[in-house]
Amino acid sequence: MPKPLQEDTPPPRLLDRVRAAIRVRHYSIRTEDAYVDWVRRYILFHGKRHPADMGADEVAAFLSDLAVNRQVSASTQNQAKAALLFLYKQVLQQDLPWLSEVVAAKQSRRLPVVLTQREVRELLLYMDGTMWLAASLLYGTGMRLLECLRLRVKDVEFERREIIVRKGKGNKDRVTVLPENLIEPLKAQIAKAQALHQKDLDAGLGEVYLPDALTVKYPGAARAWGWQYVFPSPVLSIDPRSNKQRRHHIYEQSVQKAVGLAARRAQITKPCTPHVLRHSFATHLLQAGYDIRTVQELLGHTDIKTTMIYTHVLNKGGRGVLSPLDSL
Repeated sequence: MPKPLQEDTPPPRLLDRVRAAIRVRHYSIRTEDAYVDWVRRYILFHGKRHPADMGADEVAAFLSDLAVNRQVSASTQNQAKAALLFLYKQVLQQDLPWLSEVVAAKQSRRLPVVLTQREVRELLLYMDGTMWLAASLLYGTGMRLLECLRLRVKDVEFERREIIVRKGKGNKDRVTVLPENLIEPLKAQIAKAQALHQKDLDAGLGEVYLPDALTVKYPGAARAWGWQYVFPSPVLSIDPRSNKQRRHHIYEQSVQKAVGLAARRAQITKPCTPHVLRHSFATHLLQAGYDIRTVQELLGHTDIKTTMIYTHVLNKGGRGVLSPLDSL
């Protein structure tokens, strides 16, 4: 008896193809969400036309609208451009000559906001608990916020007084200093995280997200203690890619809000975010006389020019120059 004809499987939607292409290249979930969102905006901007039917003029019009009408920053406009170039090159397989001719927005060089040591001390005095420890690590190690929150237990070296930052910006690993004053608070935080992990294991859970294909290569690693986050979230969540119930790290917005609230209570007039603590770490090290190459390694900068921007507040203020008015 002949088998019934099977209906043809419909081709995947364009946005699903974009997600698949991103995951094949092991891009982060944040990059995936950002690129998919820009592709969606691009399609809606042109009346839901398919990108395969559009070209250089439509891309230029979309990017121009972002800059002129929406007044987005240069970095945001360049992110939108990168998403569209990925769409045409990697998803639609259109290696068109105009792709490389789309002009990128020129980013402005701004001096970073830096707190004084007194301001950092007052800021931390208005914080406590987990938020205080996270903010103290940002200032004491120079880590970026997500680098701090993604810290795994196995990457904290108490005996060697160092922290290994895995897959930082540019997908690079580096080593930074572990402040002596944070050793005991960090041990206490890890003890709390271990108790929470044991509770999850007793409930038949306890898995954590592992990068790349480590889950397949090491099936038991997702439940291993060393791979757990130092700052686990108090609630369980569903992984958007695997749909598994896991315990992720705490939200970055929680630290951002805590730092902003502490800055207001300390009456700090400068714009104050967690990243400002990283800027302050670099500047204060240079003020203390540390070599700029050492600071570059601790921050994970590829180019020394990026680190040199912190020399703007050394010694006596603007470029270390003594104003002639002060010598009258």
